[in-house]
Amino acid sequence: MPTVLRLVQALAEYEKLAHLAVASADDLHHALFGKRPLAEAAVAEIDGKAVGLVLWFFTFSTFAGRPKLFVEDVFVEPAHRGNGIGLALFRHAARAALAAGCIGMEWSVLTWNRPALAFYQRIGAHPVTDWQTQQLRGDALAALGAGHG
Repeated sequence: MPTVLRLVQALAEYEKLAHLAVASADDLHHALFGKRPLAEAAVAEIDGKAVGLVLWFFTFSTFAGRPKLFVEDVFVEPAHRGNGIGLALFRHAARAALAAGCIGMEWSVLTWNRPALAFYQRIGAHPVTDWQTQQLRGDALAALGAGHG
């Protein structure tokens, strides 16, 4: 888990979101290997050193009655980009999606991340423009859960 945590923290730094990276190795262990795992992950290695990570979980399409695979994070250390590692990680996730009978894969990308956007276009992905992601966190989440709002 320290390796997964290191890669997650490196991704957060790259995305200028390090202040949000508060997970511990124990948190990740529980999410990946707990009584009811919440996510799955794969690590890419070169000469025994982890240089990339893909982490995903399954969502569900009520319209299709089948799951979708959501890629929460994919990251390749900058020194190892351009060598097919990102493609290999996405292929691994695609195989997991197909094995689970998923109707597709989805993920989010920061709009300023031009290299990632170009890569996603090369592998055949397309942006979803008809939907807008919404988020509820912190005090707003607690208030709603408490019956306020």
